[in-house]
Amino acid sequence: MYENETYFDHTTYSEEELKQHAVPYDKKADKAARKADKAAKKEAKKAEKAARVEARAAKPGNGIVRKVVLSVSLGLCFGLFAGLGFYAVSLGTGQFSQADSGSAVITELPDNTVKAPSLTLPEEREAGAANYVTYVVDDVSGMVEQVMPAMVSIVNEYESTSMNFWGQMYSDSGVSSGSGIIVGETDEELLIATNNHVVEDTKSLEITFIDNSTANAVVKGTDVDMDIAVIAVPVSELSEETLSSISVARLGDSDSLKLGMPVVAIGNALGYGQSVTNGIISALDREMTSEDGSTGRYIQTNAAINHGNSGGALLNMSGEVIGINVARIDDGEISVEGMGYAIPISAATPIIEELMARTTRVNKVDESEMGYMGVTMQTVTDDISSMFGFPRGVYVKEVAEGSAAEAAGIRVGDIIVKFDGQRISNSTGLQETIQYFKAGETVTVTVKRAVDGVYEEYDLEVKLGHRPRAN
Repeated sequence: MYENETYFDHTTYSEEELKQHAVPYDKKADKAARKADKAAKKEAKKAEKAARVEARAAKPGNGIVRKVVLSVSLGLCFGLFAGLGFYAVSLGTGQFSQADSGSAVITELPDNTVKAPSLTLPEEREAGAANYVTYVVDDVSGMVEQVMPAMVSIVNEYESTSMNFWGQMYSDSGVSSGSGIIVGETDEELLIATNNHVVEDTKSLEITFIDNSTANAVVKGTDVDMDIAVIAVPVSELSEETLSSISVARLGDSDSLKLGMPVVAIGNALGYGQSVTNGIISALDREMTSEDGSTGRYIQTNAAINHGNSGGALLNMSGEVIGINVARIDDGEISVEGMGYAIPISAATPIIEELMARTTRVNKVDESEMGYMGVTMQTVTDDISSMFGFPRGVYVKEVAEGSAAEAAGIRVGDIIVKFDGQRISNSTGLQETIQYFKAGETVTVTVKRAVDGVYEEYDLEVKLGHRPRAN
């Protein structure tokens, strides 16, 4: 009865388990069908007997014989079809009853679904009948239980610099929450992927694992354009119990996604702790603008993604990460619900791998060995950016003669936006970052320079010098 039918599934059953889902044998319906068939045959026999009596009483003739044969044939056909009809109605009623109990009819089997054996008989299988039957299962608790050890909550204590109405600079500190995904583990450190904006302007990062233990983390590397960051937790800070309770997430393939496929989002929503929401793929390759003005292409889902979910995982039903959730999307003046976004994991994976390979800078170098560029800087705040059209970053007011910056080609008027691949949003952040680099090291400094009224981006190799001694 399942021949040539395809169902959507997230759970694989053995053949014995699948048999439990088959339409059960209805004893009453079968008995009624046999009774109807028996009554029809009885009526056919009566008709046949009456025909024989009539034939004996009448004169022989081909016309009478044909009438008798026709009467008998009609009686037999009536009995046969009546029995089959009752039996078919019985089966149909059972099938409708099963459908009403919650089984869904889906027209397509996804690529990541494990196929289960059919309920067809052996002889039907040999004849080429349908060989797959699967069922929709709404309960995703088993999958969530498997992937939750790879999810973490992040608390970022940050400090940012702004300018007031009178042009005075001031610092603004606070605490924000986000989510992360464990993507790697080495002998020295545990590596966690998240969004760049989750760890932006950080002073300290606290990670909470599935066993509710906490540890401090440092930023290993960021990619501002893709809003991706990798942070590291020293393995030495983790207990044996924590190490045994966590796991590394499996990264999937977002290029193979299709509209309507079910997904699950996990993250530290609103900072309350890990929570789970589900939905479907609503759109692919959706171009959106984030709060910092950058534009990217995202997976759109109707799974609820709120602040704090940023950096968390969007998963398929196999428990594979197919996206990194992003809550900082600007939908303009229109208030909408049921529209969440995630960075496609196929686009994010190469960046994550590159950031994981970077050297983790945990300890600041001694002041006597600290690197030096030789520039005088000013932070480009949001207000300055709005008034003058400058990109956000650090404005170069002066370049010292004979300095490392001059040798690398940095000019007055350039705006430093990245240092060693990390986003620089203020002068304090740049001064903080450079304290981890020694004189003599070569770093890539990314600047934006006005060319014919348009800012163009340049990557400059700067060999850091020694800080000049005070006279």
